[in-house]
Amino acid sequence: MRKFYKISFEELSKHLNITKEEYEQYPLPKRGTRNSAGYDFHFLKSITINPGETKKIPTGIKAQMNPGEVLLIFIRSSLGTKHHIVLSNQTGIIDSDYFENEDNEGHIFIVIQNNGDTPQTFKKYDRFAQGIFINYLKTDDDDIKETRKGGFGSTTRKE
Repeated sequence: MRKFYKISFEELSKHLNITKEEYEQYPLPKRGTRNSAGYDFHFLKSITINPGETKKIPTGIKAQMNPGEVLLIFIRSSLGTKHHIVLSNQTGIIDSDYFENEDNEGHIFIVIQNNGDTPQTFKKYDRFAQGIFINYLKTDDDDIKETRKGGFGSTTRKE
């Protein structure tokens, strides 16, 4: 199964000042056209990013996917070319076992930075990133047994 969900209002409220009405109204990621590969993520609030500034953006979204799949996060090309906005880690990698983790329900955060010379302002619900689901392969001798225990940086934690 591959599907986007909203994280709980309680979890989102830890990271964003949002009303229950705003929570109920924000959109799940979706593709723009029939042949679009990427699912668009939206800002949940209006935001200004100053030159050289980095911001960790809460999306309010979690993604369920099958084992052997990953959700890759990229900046929308128009933000990079027109506004000099980039992902701070270049490509986000959301593993299938990040969904429903004990730290944050699998809340997807996207960290962006302004590499331009002018402040960039975006409106609530502007699209800023896109996620693409893909299958990945493993080596024949792969024998990893560890399970995820949390959110950001949790693959370095051991059971």
